[in-house]
Formats: sequence, C-alpha cells, structure tokens
Amino acid sequence: MGRSALGSSAQGDAATAEVARKRQQEEDAAILLVHLLISCANAIQAGDYAAATSNLAAARTALATTVSTAAGIGRVLSHFAAALAQRLIPAFPTQHGAAPNAASSAAHAGELYRQFYEAGPYLKFAHFTANQAILEAFDGCDRVHVIDLAIMQGVQWPSLIQAFSLRPGGPPAVRITGIGPPPTADGSRNELQEVGVRLAELARALNVPFSFNVVTADSLDALKPWMFQIVPGEALAVNSVCQLHRLLVDQDAASTSLPSPIDAVLGWVTALQPRVFTVVEQEADHNKPTLVERFINALFYYAAVFDSMEALSAQCLARTGRPATGGLGAEAYLQREIFNIVCSEGSGRVERHEPLILWHARLWRAGMWQMPVGPSALGQATALLRTFSGAGFRAHESGGCLSLMWHDQALFTSSVWRAAPPTNTAGGDGILDKQADNRKSSSGSSDQHQAAPGGIAMK
Repeated sequence: MGRSALGSSAQGDAATAEVARKRQQEEDAAILLVHLLISCANAIQAGDYAAATSNLAAARTALATTVSTAAGIGRVLSHFAAALAQRLIPAFPTQHGAAPNAASSAAHAGELYRQFYEAGPYLKFAHFTANQAILEAFDGCDRVHVIDLAIMQGVQWPSLIQAFSLRPGGPPAVRITGIGPPPTADGSRNELQEVGVRLAELARALNVPFSFNVVTADSLDALKPWMFQIVPGEALAVNSVCQLHRLLVDQDAASTSLPSPIDAVLGWVTALQPRVFTVVEQEADHNKPTLVERFINALFYYAAVFDSMEALSAQCLARTGRPATGGLGAEAYLQREIFNIVCSEGSGRVERHEPLILWHARLWRAGMWQMPVGPSALGQATALLRTFSGAGFRAHESGGCLSLMWHDQALFTSSVWRAAPPTNTAGGDGILDKQADNRKSSSGSSDQHQAAPGGIAMK
C-alpha cells in the first residue's frame, strides 16, 4: 500500500474517531442536563427554591452551550426547562394551569389540535379506531346518534359520514351531538355551529340524512342525560378522544358528598345506555401526586413523541423535499401539555394521563363492559399506519384494545365499551358473559389491581 493510501486511511480513521468523540460528548452533556432538570424538580418539590434556581441556571447554560435544542433530546429538554422556569416564576404552583403563551382561548386550542392532527398518525389513529368501532356497532341500524365529548373542529367525523354513505342498502339517518365551550362573549364566532355547517354540507353532498346538535358546557360533569334529547329507537354511541383524563382530580380534593367529575360523567354516560362507548387516551402515567414522578414519566413519554415527530419530518423531507405539515403547531400543542403537567397543581392540572390498566378498572367499576376490537381492526389500523411505518410506527393489539406504538413505546390506546346489560337479560353475549363471571368472582372489592374485564391482569 502506498504512502498516499496510508495517509488517506489514517485521516479517515481520525475523522471517524472525532465524530465518535463529539457524539459521546453530546450524550454525556444530555445525561448531565437530564440530571440537572430532575434535581431542579426535586428541589421544587422539597421547597428549596434556591437550589432549584441554581440547578435550572446550570441547565440553561448547558442548553445554550453544549446541548443543541434544534433537534433530538435537547429540543424536548428545552420545553421541560422552560416549564420548570415557569413554575419557579412566583416560586409557587399556579392553580389556573400555566401555559407557554397567553393565547389560551378555545379557538386557539382547537387550531393547535388541528395542527397536531395534521402532523402525524397520533389523532388519525385515535379517530380511525373509534370510528371503526362505531361503524361496526351501528351495522344494520337505520337511525344513529353520536355524542362527541369534545368535538373540537370536527375532523373526526367526515370519514365516518363517508363510510355511512357507502353502506350497502343506503346510509342511516345520522345525528351528531357536539359538546364544546360556549360561544365567545362578544358573539363574533360560534365555532360549534361552524363545525355543524361543514359536516352538514359534506353529508348533503354524499346524500346522507344528517342533523347536528350543539351542547355547550364549561365542564362535562355539569351535563345531564336529558340535554342530549335521546330519541327512542336510535342507536347511540358516545365518543371520547383524550378527554376523560381531564376529569380526574387529586384524591384529597374529592368531596365526600358529591361524586368526582369522572364519576359524574361516567354515571351519565352509563345512564344513556350507549350501544358503544369509544375511549382513546394517552398511554402514559402523568397523574402521580408528586412533581418528580410526573416529571420523570412525562420526560420519557414526550421524548418518544418528539422523537417520532422528528422521524416523520425527516421521512417527509426525504420523500417530498418539504417538512411535515403542522410541525410548529403540533409542538406547541405538546408544549401546552408539558407545561400543565409540570407547572400546575390542584384543579389547574388537567393533563392527568393514566395508563390503560387504570382506565380498565375505573370504567368497569362505573358499569361499563369491554368489547374487544373487531377482527379486522388491527389489520385496518396497520394499513392506516403503513405510510408512517418507515418512521417506526405500528399498531399493537393487547387485551382487546389497540395501541399506537412508536417502536416499543405505546403512545395512545383505544378501547371500546358498552353499558352493562340488564341483570335479568337471558342468553349469552360472549365477552360480556365472561366479564359477568369476573365481576361476580370479585364482588365486594373495589381494588383497582383486581382482574379486569377482557382478560387484562391488573398487576
């Protein structure tokens, strides 16, 4: 081998070694930054605001000098550092839900929701799995009614209306009731009515009989069954996408004389006796009583979500030459969740995400019965994710539920329920009979770690 070849080889080895050295330095700096942020959260929890301020200052220096915030772990850590800084501003937790900016109107929240929907498969997966369950539950029904606990901009329902329009024998008469906040005080905009107009125009174009009802409320637990004007003979579905966790409260805040918000809502949902109750929630554990536990759990969860968004953006850029749509709005949507988890306590903390294992127990105790996802649901969800699969997404079925996975991390889980049948109902009903056996065998126990319906073991 000649001298020039040997020289080139040595230069290549040196360059490779330098790249490896810099990568190791970045990893070490990121690990140190994580420790600084956790130490800051620990100090806040202990009431040592001087130590918290010192740790946060060191973390901010690292973000400014050694850890890039343009992408990777540095980007998500920058949001957690900003949340800790927000919490430290008055040195006391806020009771009204800190947000990264002043714009917190329902319209602004709805726009961020839309951009998060556009940014990836997260809400698309939620809407698809819920709609598929509703479509199957309404098979053969001539009049159907869907109550959406938070209709937002109505992006979930065009695909369901289109599916009804293609039904053999003709579409059913479709009624959708959208729940949302009251219109603006000055009356300048009524977003719920705008949603209804858009859906009605679509249904008219597809020849689907359609009506839209609006129920306004500042809180779901203030609603009553009579408000939904249920018509005898119509098949009913209740849909909740990432809403039930917002009804959870601190254990010591629960009144002994009144039901908690979650119990009140599940109570009136059960009273409505829906044919199907679709529930999609973040597969996360952000409702711990202590800040440090929430902070660590949220850090790992949102690191996975941000990682998946960056992979999607890179995939889209390679395929089309343009970054994925909705990126900044989607990031702002997630940032608001992070701030609420980290900054808020008491009634101001509404992003109280819990894992499926706890929702199973809670829904079961409320009188709900799990229905396993249909046999084709996994295959159809996989087909939906096929355009994203190169980035690392997949659908996973477990215990009759479907989860959206980012590699081995579950991000969202979809489950399907129905109100318990009357106790004097004769005849078998598959999984409902098995759940009845489970309920009888464990009667008298309200421990959330008991065996749950549908074969899920609470451990």
